[in-house]
Amino acid sequence: MSISPTSQNRLAQSFIQRTAPMDQEALLKIVVACMVALPLIVFVLYPLIHILGKSIQTPEGIGLGNYYSVLGNRRFLGLVYNSFEVTLVTTALAVVLAYVFAYGIQRTKVPVKNLFRLIALIPLFAPSLVQAQGLLLLLGRNGLVNRTLATDFSIYGYWGIVISSVLYVFPYAFLIFSASLAMADNRLYESSRILGAGPWRTFLTVTLPSTRFATMASIFVVFTLVITDFGNPMVIGGDYNVLATEVYNQVIGQANFELGTVIGMVLLLPVALAVAAEKMFNRNNQIQLADHAQPMAIMPHKLRDVLFTVYTVSVSLCILAVVGIVIFASFTHLWPYRMNFSLRHYAFDVQNGIQPLWNSMYVGLMASGIGVVAAGLGAYVTERFKTFLDSPLYFLCLVPAAVPGMVLGLGYILAFNNPSNPVHAIYGSLLLIAICNVYYYHAQGFLIASTSMKQISSNYDEASATLGGTFARTIRKVTLPMMWPTLLGVAVFFFMRSMVTLSAVIFLITPSSQVAAVSVLLLEDRGAVNQAAAFSVCIMGMVVASLIIARLILNYFGYRNISLIR
Repeated sequence: MSISPTSQNRLAQSFIQRTAPMDQEALLKIVVACMVALPLIVFVLYPLIHILGKSIQTPEGIGLGNYYSVLGNRRFLGLVYNSFEVTLVTTALAVVLAYVFAYGIQRTKVPVKNLFRLIALIPLFAPSLVQAQGLLLLLGRNGLVNRTLATDFSIYGYWGIVISSVLYVFPYAFLIFSASLAMADNRLYESSRILGAGPWRTFLTVTLPSTRFATMASIFVVFTLVITDFGNPMVIGGDYNVLATEVYNQVIGQANFELGTVIGMVLLLPVALAVAAEKMFNRNNQIQLADHAQPMAIMPHKLRDVLFTVYTVSVSLCILAVVGIVIFASFTHLWPYRMNFSLRHYAFDVQNGIQPLWNSMYVGLMASGIGVVAAGLGAYVTERFKTFLDSPLYFLCLVPAAVPGMVLGLGYILAFNNPSNPVHAIYGSLLLIAICNVYYYHAQGFLIASTSMKQISSNYDEASATLGGTFARTIRKVTLPMMWPTLLGVAVFFFMRSMVTLSAVIFLITPSSQVAAVSVLLLEDRGAVNQAAAFSVCIMGMVVASLIIARLILNYFGYRNISLIR
């Protein structure tokens, strides 16, 4: 059957009218995906390329001379040994302590559990070096213990770094284990009891295997945090140096960027391997709860409950003592010689005054705004768009998890401290510091948003598309109203981390853009203990205030069960 030319033209026009909007929509999705990828390339991959390039730059040209010089140095090998010794011991201690603490909270009848949960999370609200501050105030040469008991005990060195690092990473491991132990199928435990298994055998055969993925995740998180931590070793390490402090000494102390970048690349390697190992181990992670799982029933057991209560109280007292002594020192006239109450340190009569605190707040607010857009849009694109860029973009969004903060900050110096680079216009500004914080913590923010996005059925998007809505309208009318509580949590996350982070911004500050966490380090370094403590207290106060404000907003709109700390 033949078709007239007029009919052919009408069919062609109808096809064009139907496919043109679809082609435009597909093209727009690719453009948006590229918009998400471009900042990650500029602010993550580009600086890393500069670090690699600088590390192979020698006076004779391009080569591996810097690597030969560093890797063949006995002092450097000693630094590697120190770093792994501290990291492995800290990881083992923190994971075990956090597991037992989380078990006590989730699987026993420990009283006032919410109070213990809050105490366990206190280190999240403070700069990483607050733990070292508190230990020095308690156990240092002029610490409370030595002054009271007339002893000469010193916490400087290896054990000082280990203890302060354990306190620093404890809440991260606790959150992971707490979430895992909160989920359990009571039928498994009933079956174990009926078969005659005792509590210890049930733990080994049921509980421990069900938390193996949480264990691997906590080991990965703790390992990467400790090996890249800069604040605690710098304050309490004394003569015991690690790789992170050596990067700082080479770059800031000796302006030796070549050797600094080599050590940075070496520091990048174990973190990247840890990320790869964690992903490989968890690749086959299956849902632990069946569809008809029964909630875990916690039965009273007097001896068990007493033992876990004693343990949780002991750990909580250690955390409170270390943080509490910092707060106490900020209100003393002159630690440890004049211990009378004084507010004079809150006048901030130091260089730059109170401005670093305001700078931190501005950085935190900018990072929360930029971070919500970057992480939220990245999660939406990777979860809802079906383009050839999905897998590469997902990988790119997770790359920052493998980049230590000091390495990223050093990369920003090398990449953007060049007038010919367009980003140089914001070099030395608070905006660049905020951007550095966003992309340092981008992977965590992205995963929070992505997890929430997975919980929203794609049927909503399909219904919107059927009714003629574009993806932009779907985001505005459907996705944002459902996801805004999670995005508020992401904003609080970026604000908190920007307020307390140190390693990512230590190389980027200038006298006019100094932030509060760096002020704490500099004041502690020159012996201004009281002023450093006052800055730490103010940082903690601002973080807690942001949590309270966000909590009130969620409560006002009826989202009382959504957690802001993940």
